[in-house]
Amino acid sequence: MEKNEYSDCILCPNMCHVNRMETTGICRQKDTVRIAWAGLHRGEEPPITGEHGSGMIFFTGCPLHCQYCQNRQISGSDGDNYGIDVSEDELSSIMLSLQEDGAATLNLVTGTHFIPSITAALDKARAEGFSIPVVWNSSGYESIHGLELIDPYVDLYLLDCKTLSCQTASRFCRKEKYADYIIPVMDWIKEHHPTTDLESLRGTVLRHLVFPGELESSISFLRYFAEHYKDNFILSFMTQFVPPKEKIYFPSISEDEIDRILSLMDSLGIEDGFMQDPDEDDILWIPDFTKDVPFPESFADPDPYFLSIKHR
Repeated sequence: MEKNEYSDCILCPNMCHVNRMETTGICRQKDTVRIAWAGLHRGEEPPITGEHGSGMIFFTGCPLHCQYCQNRQISGSDGDNYGIDVSEDELSSIMLSLQEDGAATLNLVTGTHFIPSITAALDKARAEGFSIPVVWNSSGYESIHGLELIDPYVDLYLLDCKTLSCQTASRFCRKEKYADYIIPVMDWIKEHHPTTDLESLRGTVLRHLVFPGELESSISFLRYFAEHYKDNFILSFMTQFVPPKEKIYFPSISEDEIDRILSLMDSLGIEDGFMQDPDEDDILWIPDFTKDVPFPESFADPDPYFLSIKHR
């Protein structure tokens, strides 16, 4: 008899061991898939976005509850649970609809806690002609068991490495031991996918967000990346920090700090990758998932099939 992965959940490092068919885990979700938005998004790294956009599905809930999360409406950072429940058949149909929309990739955002349902939906979609590359867009906070379940379905990992500092992780991610979990994840992916080819959308793009006042933490990360992963992963360095809703002042990263980062990357031989344009900091990055188009309209188009479910 096939194991029901939701009955004793160990999909993420929280290792809740709860029966999510009856109650919620730390992700604040039960076993019914809940999504907040699906559509074409043109704000990802260029190979992932393609000509028309990446076909993104934003899942409600998250194993982490970072204080700065720009998706806090849906991640659970505020205790919110915005989204709509969908069946595996409906999730499969959304995937097929995004392909019909012209999506360059299927971009699954924070789906760790719904891995069993996502793989079932992908099986159904592939049986009906789904064929575009699958991007696993994740915080990186997942168990090796969860990775083993989703890995056969993933073409490109779009993975966060938020920090390797316990102090920074405690301050911004509410998980002091975050590094204890993200390093084994990166090592596992490196072992199973040692090379990255963005032309074929295979391998790993590793994102790192510099936190305000934590430049030394980012410098330590870059040194570790250069030593362990620069020949395996592509680095995407980001500066779009979104402050918590609490009225706390966080200084933006300065031009001098960015120059220091670029100089260090050059000296470490980190040549290929992406660097967010600091001039984009005035773009409204914080989405409003209560709207049919949560992002600036120049960045996104909702999927018609998703809207038909949302407004049924």
